[in-house]
Amino acid sequence: MANIKSAIKRNKQNIKRRSRNNFFRGKARTFVKRARLAISAGDKENAQEAVKVAISALDKAAEKGVLHKNNASRRKSRLMKGLASLE
Repeated sequence: MANIKSAIKRNKQNIKRRSRNNFFRGKARTFVKRARLAISAGDKENAQEAVKVAISALDKAAEKGVLHKNNASRRKSRLMKGLASLE
């Protein structure tokens, strides 16, 4: 355990940030997984809606700095590619 006041504060900040990062990363992962499942099931309407929600979650995660913007962009691109393969 830290003894110095600034180190104690830094530990508290890290805990808060880790919690926030896990929340946004988990949300993005969940929605991406749902979108992939909808795409693999071949359900066009559900897939479109799921991809839309997943893209929004990825954008939010990238905006918060949880994911790198290029990482989010790559994942969105792959989802759109999968969605296009249904048509």
